[in-house]
Amino acid sequence: GPVTKAIQDAFFGIVRGEIPATVVLQDEHALVFMDIGSVNPGHMLVAAKPHVENLQGMAAELAGAMFRSAARAARAIEAVFRPAGISVYQANGAAAGQTVFHAHIHVLPRWENDGLTFTWPVKHPSREELERVAAQLRAAL
Repeated sequence: GPVTKAIQDAFFGIVRGEIPATVVLQDEHALVFMDIGSVNPGHMLVAAKPHVENLQGMAAELAGAMFRSAARAARAIEAVFRPAGISVYQANGAAAGQTVFHAHIHVLPRWENDGLTFTWPVKHPSREELERVAAQLRAAL
């Protein structure tokens, strides 16, 4: 909808340096800035500098650089806030919760009962099913 489009346009403008953001860190690959919709103080976004929609569209060098920046952001959160935990979240596609279609990683401090929930409906496939799916994935590599 129009709200999502406005958020996405702002995000693209931030990455291009056309819209101000509260930048924490940047290098040639990634821009790390404060999330305007922060869940907790210290919530940062690690955004790819080149336009790439998702993780599967990233070259290996960019993927590695993104995670290095996420690790640096996590260490800064640890040093400043000493949180109970740190969440790292990266969504690819609408079904995964991606709302801005430019690759980015959320890095945020976590506290008990901070209101952020994530359910993981475990299905326990058989070893045979795991082997069958792994064979398909290996073939795709």
